[in-house]
Amino acid sequence: MFLFKKVPSITMSQLEEKLKKPIELIDVRSEMEFESGHIAKAKNIPLNRISGYKKKTDQPVYVICQSGARSKQAADLLIKQGYDAFNVQGGMNVWRNSVKVGK
Repeated sequence: MFLFKKVPSITMSQLEEKLKKPIELIDVRSEMEFESGHIAKAKNIPLNRISGYKKKTDQPVYVICQSGARSKQAADLLIKQGYDAFNVQGGMNVWRNSVKVGK
């Protein structure tokens, strides 16, 4: 028996490729963390509010945080709600491109 279920993940380079097209990218860090610098296409839904996420889409949802731990939890929850969710490995710690500051 496995204690931890594997959550589908993508690397930062895979995310960078996907960002060339419109995607659903959710940043689950706190509002303060998000406002200090985030990927321009990301929407901020802190981890403690992710269970309220509602979007009718058959498109994948990509989830990011600072290191990948919170986004993994969020992706797991979204999968249980029926979404095709992916954790971004390494999170903002491995993002090397420009960030948007503020909301």
